[in-house]
Amino acid sequence: MSKHAAIESDELAADRTDRAAHAVEQLTRWRDDFPAPGIRFADLTPVFADAEGFRSVIDCLAATAPDADLVAGIDARGFLIGAGVAASLGTGVLAVRKAGKLPPPVLRREYQLEYGTAALEIPADGVDLRGRRILLLDDVLATGGTLAAAADLFAQAGAEVVAAAVVLELTFLNGRDHQGAYPLTSIVRV
Repeated sequence: MSKHAAIESDELAADRTDRAAHAVEQLTRWRDDFPAPGIRFADLTPVFADAEGFRSVIDCLAATAPDADLVAGIDARGFLIGAGVAASLGTGVLAVRKAGKLPPPVLRREYQLEYGTAALEIPADGVDLRGRRILLLDDVLATGGTLAAAADLFAQAGAEVVAAAVVLELTFLNGRDHQGAYPLTSIVRV
């Protein structure tokens, strides 16, 4: 739905969410002990490779912040959904990159993963983020460090995260507890 679309009924919104959730539940590939022992990895590749599943996920995520003026997708699967949502909303898209993938100058934020540490970066120049209304997207919310670090980067740049959304939330890892005041939507919660 574009940011210029009419307000939809609750019934249509629920149907859209149900279609996306069904695709995620049916097509997600689970792998135990990847990328490290004790981790259960949710691979959404089959969801994104399915035309109907991908479209339903994009439609569902786009509806979470139709007033955003920039979509940000977190490295790497967030790039896929970010581009699709940005095209649907008629906005630009910004890639939130893993450390070392962007030329300097960059804004950088380190964070904890459930299996180690990492860092994210966004450009420090070339894209004026001051005052921008960001829809922040990622594929999976686990411990919450990645999404929170990305939100911190945008705050540091003077932007406002108006909403965050993920395809799949692993509720037992309590990642939602580490998020800011922005609304957080997940299509499927397990």
